[in-house]
Amino acid sequence: MDLPTLKERIAAVQSKREYLLSLLEQPNLGILRVDVNQALEELDELVEEYKRTIPEADSN
Repeated sequence: MDLPTLKERIAAVQSKREYLLSLLEQPNLGILRVDVNQALEELDELVEEYKRTIPEADSN
């Protein structure tokens, strides 16, 4: 996979973060709140690892 494609895919994943945050605001989320929190943690870890691996990615 080339770098531009990877950047596009990471940007697409990052764009989902706001949606996950909006889900946490739902009062009827119940036990799914745990899954949403886990997804947010893993998404943040993925992005941080990407930035450590490809430092130039932080310039976008």
